[in-house]
Order: sequence, then structure tokens, then C-alpha cells
Amino acid sequence: MKIALLGCGYLGKIHAKCLKEIKNVDIVGVYDISQEAAKETAEQFDTVAYLNLQALLESCDIIDITAATTAHFELAATAIRAGKHCFIEKPLTATVDEAVKLIELAQKHNTIIQVGHVERYNPAFLAVLPHLSRPFFIEAQRLSEFNRRGADVSVVHDLMIHDIDLVLSLISSKLIDIHAIGYKYITETIDFAEARFLFANGEVAHIVANRVARQSLRKMCIFQPEAYFMVNFQEKKTEKIAFNDHKTTVTEIPILEHNAIVQELSDFIKVVLHRSAPKITMEDGLNALSIADKVVTKILQQNAPL
Repeated sequence: MKIALLGCGYLGKIHAKCLKEIKNVDIVGVYDISQEAAKETAEQFDTVAYLNLQALLESCDIIDITAATTAHFELAATAIRAGKHCFIEKPLTATVDEAVKLIELAQKHNTIIQVGHVERYNPAFLAVLPHLSRPFFIEAQRLSEFNRRGADVSVVHDLMIHDIDLVLSLISSKLIDIHAIGYKYITETIDFAEARFLFANGEVAHIVANRVARQSLRKMCIFQPEAYFMVNFQEKKTEKIAFNDHKTTVTEIPILEHNAIVQELSDFIKVVLHRSAPKITMEDGLNALSIADKVVTKILQQNAPL
């Protein structure tokens, strides 16, 4: 399977390294708006830096897009029109309108698109799934130290969108209300955000995202009637906390270790080979993006100044 990598920044290099670990995959070329970045990545991973995107599209079977979010739509649209199946890093696009147009374009050209919401592949999250039945309250915290990478979008679209996607994958009822606050500290957009989501069947999710924290943290608590679960995405650890006869029992759930990015890219390649539905569809990407936009709108409507 011949794959082309579009975007040679920090994440692009991680994807290139992961693709090298997958059998029967050949990175035939890389492309970036920065020729220097493309050449550096090509040299590091023993491939070719293309200056012409169309020429690269003609040499590959599938595309991996890890460029800046603002470039997702144009790169993906060009690849789709060329009949190429695409893996697109989250968020799917910069705007909901772009996402809708991209979905229509993919349907027209009969191409498969998978969105890179990588936390769905996190070993700690996969470990908890068989134990879940009726989650009614989810609390998530996603904190990181400040990094200019990703600062071109709000913390809602950079970090919180991970947990928005996870919540949507766990709760099937309709989202009916959102409350949110947020502030900027360093960038010109939102660097800290807190949001509460209310669903039609009474489920509630509470998510905090902060990209100016002193230490990184990625945790989620999932409550259901008989017990709740602590999922530590960062440390790859999952625990079940149950209450019986006024006693608390903590049980660690076994984790099957794997590299989440390698796993999601491997899944995408299998999906293309078998012409099956991807685990994370464009519609999933659109839903997460749409709700992230609504969170930002709520924050901008608040009385407190950013």
C-alpha cells in the first residue's frame, strides 16, 4: 500500500515513524508548504519530498493528512478529487461548512475517509468499553503545558474535542444543552475552557481543557449505576470503583498495550483494503467539530471578558 504524508510538522514526523512500523506500507513521498520541512522529513524517513502535490497524488494509493487544521479542507478535497482515500487528523476541518462540503465530496467520489480521534484507540479507553452499560455522568480533564503547536486554534478545538468525541461515542441520546466558560492567557484565542453537556435522557458530561497547565493530565471518570471507572489516558491505566455493603472495592482492569497511532493507521489501511466502514467516520468528525464550535460560541457569549 503506497501512502503519501501531507504535513511534515511535529505530528507528521510521528505519523511517519508509526507508518514505518506497519507491514506492507510504503511511504512514497511527503509534502509540506515548507519545502525545508518536507526535505528534512523525507531524509529522516528515507522517502521523497515532493514540491508538486498533484505529482505526489499520482504516485500513491492513500493519503495521511497531518498538516495544520486550516489546510485540511484544501488538501483533502484535492486528494478526494483524485480518487484517494484519506486519513485526516482531528479536527476534521477548520469549519463545519468545510466538513459538510468534504463529506459531500467524499460521497461523490466514493472515497473512504477516517478521522484521527486517536484517544478512541487509547489502550486505557479500549479496556473500559466492555464494562460499560449505562453511563449517566462523565467527567473529563485534559491539561497540557503550553506549546505553540496547536495554538492556531482554541483549546476547545485542540484538546477538548478529544473528550467531546469520546463522550459522543459513549452517550447515544441527543445533546440538548451546553454551558461553557473560557479564558485566554497566552494566545489570542481560548486557552482554558470548561463545559457542561446535558443529554436528552438525563446524562451529563463535564469537560475541562487547559493548555497552560504546569503538568499534563488526561483523565476521565465514567459513572454508571453499579460502579464508576477511572480512565487515565496518559498513564494507560483503568480502574473500576464499586460500592458494596458500604465498602469500596477498587479493581484494576487489564490493559493491552499498543501504540494508538500505529493502531489507528493500521485500521485505516485495513478499512481501505476491505472497503469497509472506518471506526471514526467523517460524520463523527463533523459532530465533534460542530459541538466544539457551539462550546466556543457559548464562551464568546459569556459576560466575563476573555
